[in-house]
Amino acid sequence: MKLRYKIPLGLLILLALAISALAVVISHDAACPPAPQIASGSETMKAIAYRCYGSPDVLEFADTEKPTPADDEVLVKIHAASVNPLDWHYMRGSPYIMRLMSGLGAPEDTRLGVDFAGTVEAVGSKVTRFKPGDEVFGGAGGAFAEYLTIREDRALATKPANMTLEQAASVPIAAITALQALRDKGQVKRRQKVLINGASGGVGTFAVQIAKSFGAEVTGVCSTRNVDMVRSIGADHVFDYTEEDYTRSGQRYDLIIDMVGNHSPFANSRVLNPEGTLVLVGGAKGKWIAPLVNPIKALVLSWFVDQKIITLLARLGPDDLSFLADLMQAGTMTPVIDRRYPLSKVPEAIRYSEAGRARGKIVINVE
Repeated sequence: MKLRYKIPLGLLILLALAISALAVVISHDAACPPAPQIASGSETMKAIAYRCYGSPDVLEFADTEKPTPADDEVLVKIHAASVNPLDWHYMRGSPYIMRLMSGLGAPEDTRLGVDFAGTVEAVGSKVTRFKPGDEVFGGAGGAFAEYLTIREDRALATKPANMTLEQAASVPIAAITALQALRDKGQVKRRQKVLINGASGGVGTFAVQIAKSFGAEVTGVCSTRNVDMVRSIGADHVFDYTEEDYTRSGQRYDLIIDMVGNHSPFANSRVLNPEGTLVLVGGAKGKWIAPLVNPIKALVLSWFVDQKIITLLARLGPDDLSFLADLMQAGTMTPVIDRRYPLSKVPEAIRYSEAGRARGKIVINVE
């Protein structure tokens, strides 16, 4: 073989070996280490922790040290939290690529949960927006616990007076995802036709109501048992996907928000108006390639059509939480809660979430 062929072949072999080695490293599950010792004299609290990746069986309901707020932090006594797919993705370390951030072999941060609502118990010396006794809601790591600390400039807002702490706890990740998909990526406008695939889920139930608040004509897609519920929260039209495929209906839409991923971007493109927008939220389940298939297809498709094909990764922030609080205070948006579990039963709540049958949100009662 000539040298000019040997060099590229050698580089390809090295690349293949490097990819194989990386795959082995990021897919490796380390054994669960023993629980760390709690320092003598420390105040403790109950919390859910996970020290290795795996099924809900790796979750532990145990004592851990109660956090102390820094100068710019708020200490929140948590009354309620809620479950999101993000929680079980972290729990399983799946898809594997996320372990480059969460930890190779085992999680670097053993806390779980993000959405919460509760009462401010203490504040740092530099905090000005909140005071002890305030009822708040927001998103921060370690929400499946009796207490957490969060910087006052992060995803934290005052709870609307007309919402319970349970309802407020169900909002942050799901409702912010819906808001950013519709307003920021979809640029939804009054009288536009909007289709929401997955309208009965956590993000979908908020998306229906937020789209209606912007004056859109909303079509929801869900299963038979959820048709009436989706109509009750404001959908103008509902597709029962067990009876009809919306991508073959002949209807066209200005904006499609797809939380399910059971139709390819190409199929969704067929029912978009020529200058319409498709926003993909989340992805298919899988440890390796499956979650990336539709985003890759969307990227390729976007080169050949005038339609906007966008993949969303939502970001939590205080401004969006305040916007959503105003919608709730006005009675425009009301969370849909499916089931409630005590803190000790978080593993069962996550099993239910993973099954993909939840209607709206799953709430964890901490007290």
